[in-house]
Amino acid sequence: MSFRVLVVEDERLAAEAHASYVGRVPGFELAGVARSAGEAARFLAADPGVDLVLLDLHLPDGHGLGLLQRLRSAGHLCDVIAVTSARDTDVVRHAVAHGVVAYLLKPFAFPTFRSKLEQYAAYRARLEAAPGEVAQDEVDRMIGALRPAPAAATPKGMSAETLREVTAALRAAEPGLSATEAAERVGASRVTVRRYLEHLADTGQAQRHPRYGGSGRPEVEYRWRR
Repeated sequence: MSFRVLVVEDERLAAEAHASYVGRVPGFELAGVARSAGEAARFLAADPGVDLVLLDLHLPDGHGLGLLQRLRSAGHLCDVIAVTSARDTDVVRHAVAHGVVAYLLKPFAFPTFRSKLEQYAAYRARLEAAPGEVAQDEVDRMIGALRPAPAAATPKGMSAETLREVTAALRAAEPGLSATEAAERVGASRVTVRRYLEHLADTGQAQRHPRYGGSGRPEVEYRWRR
């Protein structure tokens, strides 16, 4: 199963980044990029086969939720993930009321983006596999797929979100990453990321290995314990 995605984002660099991210998640393909509400509406009118819209809420010709309301009135049932820097609780409430299935706050790194799309894919897979009529527990499982799994307790002074991103970056690396390389992938400082890598090593989830090359002391490479 492959899901076609429309990126709606007015900032050029962000639009390019999000489009690139879509192509990196298995099971998803980029249907197109729209830089305004009007362009998005025209795109969806011409191509109703879009499964998922990644919707920025601040568009040059109107609010993203206004676009979503017009789409629903026109009969478009595509799912929507809000991708925005809007953190007001009132905006979140209205987004949920308009049927947004997930809310992704800017700025974010690729692991967080991928996680949201994977949750959406799990929801759709359960939906497709369900019988014509469902029981309460089946509905709960389908909707529950859109929610992240409960996180284990995070050490004091550490962010659960950053820990997830560092963990995802390390798990995807072959064979491993230095603190500098991990920091570049996550988008945080080397000092900060090194604390998280050390935590993963101390708890047995990662291993430390010396990396030789060049002059001076060897660099520490962290590898996920597979």
